[in-house]
Amino acid sequence: MSAILAGDWVQYWRADGLPVEAMHAHFTSHVYHRHSHETYSFGVTESGAQAFTCRNDSHVSGAGMVMTFNPDDPHDGHAASDGGFTYRMVHVWPGFFASLLGEGSARSLPLFRDPVIDDPAAAAALRRLFGAISGPASSLERQERMIATAGLLARHATGRAPVVELAGGARVAAQLRSVIHDLTVADLTLDELAAAAGCSRYAAYRAFTSAYGLAPSDYQRQLRIRRARRLLADGTPPAEAAAAAGFADQPHLTRWFRRYYGITPAAYRNARP
Repeated sequence: MSAILAGDWVQYWRADGLPVEAMHAHFTSHVYHRHSHETYSFGVTESGAQAFTCRNDSHVSGAGMVMTFNPDDPHDGHAASDGGFTYRMVHVWPGFFASLLGEGSARSLPLFRDPVIDDPAAAAALRRLFGAISGPASSLERQERMIATAGLLARHATGRAPVVELAGGARVAAQLRSVIHDLTVADLTLDELAAAAGCSRYAAYRAFTSAYGLAPSDYQRQLRIRRARRLLADGTPPAEAAAAAGFADQPHLTRWFRRYYGITPAAYRNARP
């Protein structure tokens, strides 16, 4: 258990042999910076209430409610009550989640429309799955609980990720995204991004933010944090992960890692499988 701020705590696990992670936390004063995950993220609020913005709207998850975040779904978060909130979250990599539903194509990933749903059966399944990840369980049991939970959650999926031709601002945003991915650890300027897309700085900023829900600088920082996260999971020391991911130093990584994931890089690296 790692303290973040007074009254706040976090526990984190990585499932042995599965692309799944789990988190149990209580926050009173911690505020999540707007970010997204490369995973599906499913959570159950145990006590209190948490407020967040997602998909162009404001939401509150109270005790017993289930949260559903699609991959790359920008959101933030903070306590909606004086006593804070306690919740459990399970992160599942997209390809693995699709395989649990018998779907093998990344182009047909299920999409969840509502970030907060009221489904006691899905909430109970998530709790059981969390127990299999965080406690002693056989590989067979973990896989069975993954399949059962995925099936219950999929009832709330309202569509599939569309495959469409990009036009106008979407094409500009895709060009900028490609540049940022290629130069994740480099220091970029808006002038450089605009030149790469052949448009003005204003047009570049507006197109990217509209398409991805994050400013280019936030998106690049998020890529750096994801890179650091992968390195930490492989056992890389935080200072080395910070340098390899493009952060100025370890404190810089630590500060942003907490704001995105609610846990320190060192605690994440030492999470129990």
